[in-house]
Amino acid sequence: MRIVTASSYEAAIFNLQQRQQGLDKAQMQLTSGKRVNLASDDPTAAARAERAQASMDRSDADKRSLDASRNVMSITESAMGDSVELLQTARETLMAAGNGTYSDGERKTLALKLVNIRNQLLSVANRPDGGGGFVFGGQGSATPPFVDTPSGVVFQGQSGELMASTGERLSLTVDGDQAWLKARSGNGVFTTAPVSGSNSGNAWITPGTVTAPNDVPYLTGGSSPNYTVQFNVSGTGTTYDILENGTSIGTGTFKPDKAIAIPGRGMSVTVKGSPANGDQFAIGEAKNDLNIFTSLNNVIAALNSSNQSGPAIVQAVNTGTLELDSVLTNMQSSRTAVGESLNRMDGIEDRIGTLKLAAATEKSNAEDLDMTQAISNFQNQQVGYQAALQSYASVQKLSLFQYING
Repeated sequence: MRIVTASSYEAAIFNLQQRQQGLDKAQMQLTSGKRVNLASDDPTAAARAERAQASMDRSDADKRSLDASRNVMSITESAMGDSVELLQTARETLMAAGNGTYSDGERKTLALKLVNIRNQLLSVANRPDGGGGFVFGGQGSATPPFVDTPSGVVFQGQSGELMASTGERLSLTVDGDQAWLKARSGNGVFTTAPVSGSNSGNAWITPGTVTAPNDVPYLTGGSSPNYTVQFNVSGTGTTYDILENGTSIGTGTFKPDKAIAIPGRGMSVTVKGSPANGDQFAIGEAKNDLNIFTSLNNVIAALNSSNQSGPAIVQAVNTGTLELDSVLTNMQSSRTAVGESLNRMDGIEDRIGTLKLAAATEKSNAEDLDMTQAISNFQNQQVGYQAALQSYASVQKLSLFQYING
């Protein structure tokens, strides 16, 4: 076989270039600390590293959403704590107003204190989240969600919650409508109240109790009838009629402090004091529509009224106390939900950290360099390149012309 000198030189130079490229690649790996610096170095490993990096980026985004939600929920929990303290103060003030020895002036002083508490509660309900929104803004509100109108405080936001963009359920707001304006009215099953404008006696009605849950129409999922206890006074005797949607379903002789049972309906109420002829008390279904501000407005109006009879004050105080208890229960439930959300975030943070660590490990396995092996490889490449240079230099001297010249 005939070997051309030029071809031999070309082959040698090509091999030198290949070894130099290998040496450069080994040097780049050592200086970068990565086995894969370009997708062409190892396409499969580069794809694995890219997927791992995307997973790490998602974990970082989830962590930012988690931090935002935790900040809002912390502010919300603090706001709810403030509201609970204010409501408890309002309850104590209202209980004091029931003192029969108080004058109209003293009750008006307590009413003024309740006005201040109401205003503070409105401020808490409109507490900002520090990011341009409001913690009780529902599904988002650029303006304070609760507005004090002549007819009372109304919620002008959108009910619901604003959720963070993440796979986990993370709230950025709380449904203010539900927390502040949707407590359960009455005793939770039914409501009791004097019929407005019909009573002239000195009597008041209690919240009532459930005696047979299976018989209560409001618990069976059927109709929602209205009941009326109507009193008839003749001489020294007092009787009452029980009406269901205007139709009599029972009668009885009135005895103060003795429970009045609604026949076959699993409910009983107690009317105290001395009802007058024609006095009426209404019983209806409890609903989730108790507005904390409306309750306070009603109590404040009652305490500001002059020359109120003792039973009227007792009725206002008892009703107001019952409603405040219901509002407190509703607020405590909302606060508990926020607390559970904060506790759940600790677990979410751990999961995000675990996922990010797993992705980082996968990326490292795909592209990071085994330094010991890389140093050994670099040294082998270096020795091989030096040997190739020396070999090429020696081969260059083996030509006929150099031999003749020598």
